[in-house]
Amino acid sequence: MQCFTLNRRQMLGGLAAGAGLSLLGPMGRASAAVSEIVWATWDSNGHPEYVAAFEKVTGTKVKLSFLSSEDAQFAALKTGSASDWDIVNPSLNGSWRYIKAKVLKPLDLSKIPNLAHMYDVFKTTDKVKGEDGATYAIPYLWGLNPIVYRSDIHTEEPTYSTLFDPKFKGQLAMRDYALESIAIAALHIGIPRERAFLLTSDELVEVKKALIAQKPLLRTYWQTIGDLTNLFATGEVTAAFSWRVPYDALKDKMKVAMAKPKAGIMGWCDCFGIPANLSDEKVEIAYKFADYLLGADYASTIADIGNYATTSSIIRDKLSHEKQEAIFVDDLSVMQNFMWPVAPDNYSEWLKVWNEVKAA
Repeated sequence: MQCFTLNRRQMLGGLAAGAGLSLLGPMGRASAAVSEIVWATWDSNGHPEYVAAFEKVTGTKVKLSFLSSEDAQFAALKTGSASDWDIVNPSLNGSWRYIKAKVLKPLDLSKIPNLAHMYDVFKTTDKVKGEDGATYAIPYLWGLNPIVYRSDIHTEEPTYSTLFDPKFKGQLAMRDYALESIAIAALHIGIPRERAFLLTSDELVEVKKALIAQKPLLRTYWQTIGDLTNLFATGEVTAAFSWRVPYDALKDKMKVAMAKPKAGIMGWCDCFGIPANLSDEKVEIAYKFADYLLGADYASTIADIGNYATTSSIIRDKLSHEKQEAIFVDDLSVMQNFMWPVAPDNYSEWLKVWNEVKAA
């Protein structure tokens, strides 16, 4: 297989003359009056390499502010304690909270030309729209969250119930995030996937019991993917509900694998959003950054380094089949088969349960 980075250089050279790298046209240095913007995002989405091309062309530095949880991000926006954030990262299925709380600006889609390349499943979603019909968030990055595991220790592919198995006490980890962790516990106790994010109060009581029983089996509730990767590297964790990062980081160093549980694969999609109180001075450069996230340069770099796919088809046909398979765009029907985590109307009850589990 040809080296993907070589293909990427060739690809970008071809796209630069067209709409692919829109930053070479409308995204010129006119916006360089803004010396810095702060992007609140996950550490897996915002490596310095991923934004280098944007910084070079616009002259605007992207300062990365890494998130610990979406709940913390939402709370910071709602209370105004994150006034330095210029761009934020709501999830596709959590966007309704931000929209309802009026912490995001409605977006002018005409200022994001690369939206034309977005896959239909993301382009047509109503989850980023308010009751006023306006769009408040733009899906830009997606994938699946597997169970990462040591295949030399777990000789059978793990299921969600493996994460509740006393046989692996002290070797397991769960993400410190109510939405996914409670849904996983629901699947573990037999609630069907169609209802995993629609739990009644009585079902939440049963889920809470399962999570409290699980707690002493865990090595930790992880908050950053870097911390979890280190726990795998040191042998402290052998199976965890995870992002794919530990697998990619360690696959050449130890026997690790990714499990996609038949009970339901957790899909994720991150969105671009502009805080409602962002100054007019920075709004234009924020739009240019949104267009960059849907452009060829970000897509090719994050596919190359991070093995992630953007919501744009802009580079798909330029990739080798191996790379398409690695970032899950070889068979686009997978987009229809994920369980997309949805924060329910009674999510405050979920948060209460989660806090009680951690305090138990």
